[in-house]
Amino acid sequence: MDLLLDSGRAPGDVLVLTTGAQHPWAEHELSFGEASYWAQHDAGDDVFYADAAVAARAATRPVVVVAVNGGPASAAATALPLAHSRAGALLIVCGDPQQINSVLGAGV
Repeated sequence: MDLLLDSGRAPGDVLVLTTGAQHPWAEHELSFGEASYWAQHDAGDDVFYADAAVAARAATRPVVVVAVNGGPASAAATALPLAHSRAGALLIVCGDPQQINSVLGAGV
């Protein structure tokens, strides 16, 4: 994330999706309720962290980062094509290359 921001990307340009455990920021913000959490998404002025299971609700952003950090293989299989459709300019996929390759059915 630091590299993206240091390279000039605005925080609101970035959506981060996780397939396993939620990012601590998302957990914290969800503790204030769904409405407040999604209002931050809609404001679009900061990095937004979401569970891949709710990624369909997220709007397109210039940069989408997918952290394949656990969860069932089906979570990654669903998240990756959705993330690709939400990424306006750049899609970054992080995780175990073997797992990602098996989900995509190709060498990355």
